[in-house]
Amino acid sequence: MATTVAYQGEPGSNSATAVQRLFPGAAELPHTNFEQALDSVTLGTADLAVIPVDNSAAGRVADVHHLLPESGLFVVGEFFLAIHFDLMAVPGTSLDDVECVRSHVHALGQCRKLLREGGWRTLVSDDTAGAAREVAELGDPRHAALAPPAAARQYGLEVLREGVEDDPDNTTRFVVLSREAAIPPVSGEPTMTSLFFAVRNIPSALYKALGGFASGGVNLTKIESYQMGAGLSPSCFYTEIEGHPDEPRVALALQELRFFTSEVRILGVYPAHPHRLREPAG
Repeated sequence: MATTVAYQGEPGSNSATAVQRLFPGAAELPHTNFEQALDSVTLGTADLAVIPVDNSAAGRVADVHHLLPESGLFVVGEFFLAIHFDLMAVPGTSLDDVECVRSHVHALGQCRKLLREGGWRTLVSDDTAGAAREVAELGDPRHAALAPPAAARQYGLEVLREGVEDDPDNTTRFVVLSREAAIPPVSGEPTMTSLFFAVRNIPSALYKALGGFASGGVNLTKIESYQMGAGLSPSCFYTEIEGHPDEPRVALALQELRFFTSEVRILGVYPAHPHRLREPAG
C-alpha cells in the first residue's frame, strides 16, 4: 500500500481525485509541474506518482514519452477517470455577473460550447483546481472557474452550471509510476506493456522494427516519436502494446524490434484497466 502519492495539480483537481480513487487514505503530495512529481518519487519523497497522459477530447496531457524514459521510473498501473467540469464562482454570483472564466488550457478546450454560449473571455491557469482557488481568493463575481466538482467543495464556491464538458464520455487516462518495476506473471488477463526504443539511423528502420508486431498480431495502442539531442540523431519512440513480454508472440516481436534498434527498454508491464474492455474496436 502506497503511503505517499505525488501528482501535478492542487487539492480538488482531477489528479487528486484519481489518487483518492486508486489509493484511498494515502497521503497526497501535490506539485506544480509533472517533473517535480516524478522527481519526488525518484528522490524517495513519494512512493508513487499518478500522472495524466491522455484525454479523450484533448489528446496528450503530459509529455510522458519524454519524461518517463529519462526519469528511471516504471509504469506499474493505469487508471481511466471520467472527467466532469462545473462552472463555479463565489457564493451569490449569477451567470449574468460573469465576465471571465479561468481554467487549465485543456479544460477550456473541453468546454467550448459553454464558453461560446456565455461569450466570456478566458484566462489560462496552471491547474483546474488552481483556477477555483484563484476565484475564491479574488472574491469577485465577475470571475468564474471551470473545475472538477470537488474543487467547489474544496474552496467554498457555488456551482452555477453542472457537467458543462462538451463530451459526456470525456475520459482521462492516468499512469502510476514507481521506482521499482512490478511485473505481473503471465496469467491470461489483459496486460499492457510500455517500452522505449531508438531506431538505427538506416532507411526503413521503423518499418522493419515494427514488423514483428504486425506479423505476430500484437496491437500497438500508442506510439510517439521524439528527438534526443541534435535534430540529425535517430528518432526515439515511446510505445504501448497489448500483451506481456513473456507471451511468445510478444517475445518474438520484441526480439525483432531489438534487431533493428540501437536500444530497447521495457518501462512497465501492468494490468490493463477494465475501461479498455468497454471501448469499441477501432
